Amino acid sequence: DRLREALDFCIRHQTVLGYSTVSLLTAASQYIFSSVVFKCPCSSANLLYGTSFLLVPAFILLLLGYLLNASLWRRLTGSCSQEKECSPSETCAHFCQVLVPTTARALVAPLTWIAVALLGSDFYVCAASGSSLIARLFCKDKEPDCQEKLFKIPCDEELSAQIPSERHSLQAQSQVIGWFLIAGIMTMALISKCVSHCCSSFSYLQLKFWKIYSKEEKEVFEIKAKEHATKLAERNTDCFFNFFKATDPAPFPIPSKEEWRKISLLCTFDSEEVHNIMMQEY
Repeated sequence: DRLREALDFCIRHQTVLGYSTVSLLTAASQYIFSSVVFKCPCSSANLLYGTSFLLVPAFILLLLGYLLNASLWRRLTGSCSQEKECSPSETCAHFCQVLVPTTARALVAPLTWIAVALLGSDFYVCAASGSSLIARLFCKDKEPDCQEKLFKIPCDEELSAQIPSERHSLQAQSQVIGWFLIAGIMTMALISKCVSHCCSSFSYLQLKFWKIYSKEEKEVFEIKAKEHATKLAERNTDCFFNFFKATDPAPFPIPSKEEWRKISLLCTFDSEEVHNIMMQEY
């Protein structure tokens, strides 16, 4: 019974668990990068180097999130070559309807990377120590070589011990920005979830039913598609190896291009109807 309850919990919370797994993997990757790969140059290149490690991996994770999203490609494939069945405003609205939630899911990993990096502070301290703005802030009314000392703060432990306030201040800035970023993300997630549920034309249980149906439909579709494709492949292969026979292969029913197009249309969602799943509307 406990195992069954645990499985039920995992099924009910698979999205949350998926996001948690992505976040944990991203945090682990960031820790490895900061401890093994990251080596601040401690020169005038600090700003570029630190910013690159802070933002470029996040951008790559964002692109990877788009590339690995099967739902996005299912909706967008062939959409530009199809005959226009929606008005431009409807097409734009439905593209936004697809891209906004996809972007929200794709942002989980990059935002996790940035937040964890800011809390760790290594990337920010390196980048900030090479910033002219930070130099003007810390080196005002100080010795001329203050800028050079600021460059060395991320690398030179003895120098950091001599001027601990600057390093601690940069670390504090990084961690404060990180916590505000996390708080902002959670606030936006809560607000967007509240708005989406309040504006939904479905009740909570009805929406839950259609989510379950959509999941089951995809699984059944994959099973049936594999069975159908296997039978068609067997028929065509048998026909090839029996080419010396003059008989035509038996007819094999395959959905037409128009039928495939109908279940793949981008503009099939109607807020007044429940036909928002690909097979249900068909």
